[in-house]
Amino acid sequence: MSASTALEMQTIFRGAMSRFTTGVTIITTRTPDGPAGMTASAVASVSLDPLMLLVCVGNTLATRNAISDSGVFAVSVLSQGQEGHALRFASRCDDKFAGLGLRTDHDLPVLEDAVAHFACDVTEEFAGGDHTIFVGQVVSCGYSVDADPLVYFGGKFGSLCDLSSHAQLAYDWQLAASL
Repeated sequence: MSASTALEMQTIFRGAMSRFTTGVTIITTRTPDGPAGMTASAVASVSLDPLMLLVCVGNTLATRNAISDSGVFAVSVLSQGQEGHALRFASRCDDKFAGLGLRTDHDLPVLEDAVAHFACDVTEEFAGGDHTIFVGQVVSCGYSVDADPLVYFGGKFGSLCDLSSHAQLAYDWQLAASL
């Protein structure tokens, strides 16, 4: 494959992957210098027995080395309205954790308003091209039934659509308009 063809294929691949709706998470760990973290959408369940999930972390990111060194990581699934958290952790700002509420029941940094969270011990680490795939055994997790997740599609943040509530709103609007 020629260089221009490989570059074109990367562009097409990125566009195609952007059509895959994903949740938005913050991957965190602890270091001797304090917490480290990043935004990620490459998170997946691996196993129910034992409970395991995986995260993919870019090899050039400081969080990659921090997870490898600490042997632990947490995943905080963001809720609708937390786009600012996603953008902050996707940046290279100095203190990504400034002003954020963190849960106090974990020794890992876990966002307190997350839709769901997972604390994991790293069991395996694999090379995955320009990323590292960390497989973690879940040692603790939880979720909120009252929060809606933040989703990512086509390079934009969004939310789930509840068809029944939209149908009720449309009905109410039509009824009000006819009166």
